[in-house]
Amino acid sequence: MTGKQFSSVWLREPRKATSPGLSREEIVNAAVALLDEEGLAGLSMRKLGAKLQAGATSLYWHVSHKDELLELVYDQVWGEMSVPEPEEAGWREAASALARSMRIVMLRHPWSADLLGRMPALGPNALQIADRLRRIFISAGFQGIDVEYAGSALTAYIYGMTTPEVAWNTVMGERQYDADEMRAQVARVVKDFPGMLERINLDAYDDPQAIRETAFDFGLTSVLDGLERRLTT
Repeated sequence: MTGKQFSSVWLREPRKATSPGLSREEIVNAAVALLDEEGLAGLSMRKLGAKLQAGATSLYWHVSHKDELLELVYDQVWGEMSVPEPEEAGWREAASALARSMRIVMLRHPWSADLLGRMPALGPNALQIADRLRRIFISAGFQGIDVEYAGSALTAYIYGMTTPEVAWNTVMGERQYDADEMRAQVARVVKDFPGMLERINLDAYDDPQAIRETAFDFGLTSVLDGLERRLTT
């Protein structure tokens, strides 16, 4: 029995725009802007064509369908991430920089969280980040398959911490909850749990963004400490 053939926009040479047709770069930039405005549910080839004031022919010259367009915008997001050369900065510094950059980019483009693991990351920007990630852990001293395991541990932490944050920001933005009222309601529900009530009433919770960033850095340091410990055991 033969499985379904794998396909990707990255497995063929990009087509050059036919004058006066749109370039692939213009299409991707407009798609990212539309996604930032309306999310994945708001993206369609029709809406994108209207935004670009172009017909469907100009779009389909570069992509065969919507999933190929998503592959292109997905790689565009990877291109916004930054990480220093691990051989120059040191592996922990490089890993920390990548983790923070990845979180920032995901928060900047909330829709990208829904593409993780769904879109093949075969574009040049994604491959560059993947290569840099491997080199980070090779420079740390990991060998063989452990290089991949270490990279997976780091990215799993980043995705695991950031994806719920993206979801929460989206809900808060759409529903415009009153923060003080919501805290009061939660405090009423957890009144029988003094420890939880004490944390809710901490002054630090007046700045939830600072709390999230501190929590992210705490967990990141813990993950890197654990990976470093493995190198000495």
